[in-house]
Amino acid sequence: MAKEALRRGILITFEGIEGCGKSTQSMLLFEYLKKIRLNSVYTREPGGTKLGEAVRRVLLNSNGIRISDLAELFLFEACRAQIVKEIIKPALDKNSMVISDRFSDATVSYQGYGGRVDLTVIKTLDRIATDGVVPDLTILLDIDTAEGLKRARKKGADRMESKDIAYHKRVRAGYLKLAKKNPKRIKVIKVDGAINKVQAHIREEAEIVLRGFKRSR
Repeated sequence: MAKEALRRGILITFEGIEGCGKSTQSMLLFEYLKKIRLNSVYTREPGGTKLGEAVRRVLLNSNGIRISDLAELFLFEACRAQIVKEIIKPALDKNSMVISDRFSDATVSYQGYGGRVDLTVIKTLDRIATDGVVPDLTILLDIDTAEGLKRARKKGADRMESKDIAYHKRVRAGYLKLAKKNPKRIKVIKVDGAINKVQAHIREEAEIVLRGFKRSR
């Protein structure tokens, strides 16, 4: 069976608060895309490149290092600039599908609404880091804040997960504000059922985007 072909590259990003299951769901979609033989690339933030993975260790597991919200912003944007140049743009230029576990909306929600860094500053830095790359579809997995943190902390909490619940409530509220402002791009999917049920909803949204960019045969 021949591989499916796209008329141009497509970027699908996954977002949500801690414990929403985005890493699991984004990987399931990636595996599905491979199964239907679409050229696909999977990446994550922070991470995805050697630089990104090194910074990820600092951001999530920095014992004894106090990182301000503004410093967090610069670190995340540095990772994004690297991953856009090294991974995302080359894949999109080859008309591939890119699945990213977090992207720009995470910075607006976490460092902006959560950390209260000026949103104008974030947008300026992010515009530089992304170099014009904007997701075609963003899946926002929404879950109750307390429930999400409970799930996330079952195996111990990293630096971000350890922040207080008030912070994470602001993050969730930020995500929902972004979704309200960008309803065509950001699709909110409630995490209120089995993994396969949530995945079915995600595939429905992905298929809508795919149909617009598959080459006719």
